[in-house]
Amino acid sequence: MTTDIIISVQDLEKTFDDGKLKALQGVTADIMRGEVVVVIGPSGSGKSTFLRCLNLLEKPEKGQIFFNGQDITHMSITERAQNGISYAFQQPVRFKGITVLDILRIAAGKKLSVSDACAYLSEVGLCARDYINREINASLSGGELKRIEIATVLARDVKVVVFDEPEAGIDLWSFQNLIRIFENMRESYKDRSIVIISHQERILNIADKVIVISDGEVTRQGNREDILPALMGTDSAVNAC
Repeated sequence: MTTDIIISVQDLEKTFDDGKLKALQGVTADIMRGEVVVVIGPSGSGKSTFLRCLNLLEKPEKGQIFFNGQDITHMSITERAQNGISYAFQQPVRFKGITVLDILRIAAGKKLSVSDACAYLSEVGLCARDYINREINASLSGGELKRIEIATVLARDVKVVVFDEPEAGIDLWSFQNLIRIFENMRESYKDRSIVIISHQERILNIADKVIVISDGEVTRQGNREDILPALMGTDSAVNAC
């Protein structure tokens, strides 16, 4: 295992319904330090299960997951978070009574100054004075919540960020801003790996690597330039994307 590999997944298997449904079957993949990885595949193919296993939201029955060369397969969610792996949900959680400043300080794990908190909000394209004291509740749109969630990721200084369909529930304007945020993260945090489940072409276009999952198996993986032209030329690609 080279030092450039930040996450290595080996022969991962996960079943549901008392073993009747095989969600993952021998999934093996490497994620390199600093790269953007996009995971695609048909609905129900095992994409979300794969990423949830990375964060121990699901526990695999077989296989191993290594982070920086350390076996983290049986770590708790808290231990993985402490090691530097963050998971962003399709629909960010709302917290009644907790302000944006509060959640950024919780994410940072320290008494973050208002100035520092505002800097994180600015990085995700939010006017700090309009948001810093707002509650994280139903008054915020899906796009606003998504960007605040990413700001908490920046405050945590994690090494791997996992996004499950980040475009879900946001409008076109917010999606365009989301692409810019990913591009800025890639340029500003070169040692941070980003893993995204998405079917959006614009997100695929910023990927370094594409992993294709079908029926619980990795059917293809490699550089975007190698994978996408061949994939888009097949009938199965239409179903996958």
